[in-house]
Amino acid sequence: MTYADFFYEVKNRFMGADVSDIHEHLAYQFDIEDEEAGGIFYVEVKEGQLFVEPYEYYDRDAVFISDPETFMNIAEGKVDPIWAFTTQRLKVEGNIDKALKLKEIIDSKKKQAKKAAKSKK
Repeated sequence: MTYADFFYEVKNRFMGADVSDIHEHLAYQFDIEDEEAGGIFYVEVKEGQLFVEPYEYYDRDAVFISDPETFMNIAEGKVDPIWAFTTQRLKVEGNIDKALKLKEIIDSKKKQAKKAAKSKK
């Protein structure tokens, strides 16, 4: 998998998360460590909207560093980011309080997916 493929997969996982309840500015940079899929992207919450772009974010609150598999599992909600950090599969640099809000974004996306699945039944 190339970086571009990986980025668009992760972007699709994050987009659609309801961040309207998050009223503070959050900026996260993700550093993917891999020979093929390695690269950098950012996730930003600004004025109740979510942005995911394939660039470095210089004025970021936190940097998350890991391998592509761990990031994908976190984005899909299969792996808790706090657990990944605790087991050293994920490194975090920067403002830890703001970094913890990543879990809120992921949980929001999981709730929306469950609601969509229930409404299809």
